[in-house]
Amino acid sequence: MTEENRETGRLIGYARVSTGGQELHSQIDALKKAGVPEKLIFIDKASGAKSERPGLDSCMQELQAGDTLVIWRLDRLGRSLKHLIETVEQLMERGVGFRSISDGGIDTTTASGEMVFNIFATLAQFERRLIQERTQAGLKAARARGRKGGRPKISANDPKVKMAKKLSKNYNISIGEICNTLKISRATYYRFLKIGE
Repeated sequence: MTEENRETGRLIGYARVSTGGQELHSQIDALKKAGVPEKLIFIDKASGAKSERPGLDSCMQELQAGDTLVIWRLDRLGRSLKHLIETVEQLMERGVGFRSISDGGIDTTTASGEMVFNIFATLAQFERRLIQERTQAGLKAARARGRKGGRPKISANDPKVKMAKKLSKNYNISIGEICNTLKISRATYYRFLKIGE
């Protein structure tokens, strides 16, 4: 990095599309228009839900203190709201700024943008706490009515359990075929075989 870059920092871009059939042109054009050099734009063609994103991994390794990560829209970066906030918080701890082009108020390199992000993070934390409280209240109410949480027990007389046991004795049928036929996972198949033993 040059002395000038150390002082002003670099703009580094990240773009993602969910499938190979989608195009990245509009995102890349928007990043270039925002001042990101094309050689510093990292890309992925993968679902946001996937944890493996080599382009994002390379982007994170490239980023240094003073740099700013620029994305086209918030949903291009995070697998979920929680993951997005954790990622941006990690960048801020490393001294890296964050800017979303389409979500104008999100720019941690400005005081107002950082405040917007902090409000965003606080609302997400508030939502998580509400969900936890509702879950706990629901479990408490269920226990008061004599119900226990967790998966309901399956009896040895359940038709799927009987069929799984019967098919397991036919060595011409693979476990995968049995699971597909009964629409169950392998873990469930093995659990069914233990029922009643």
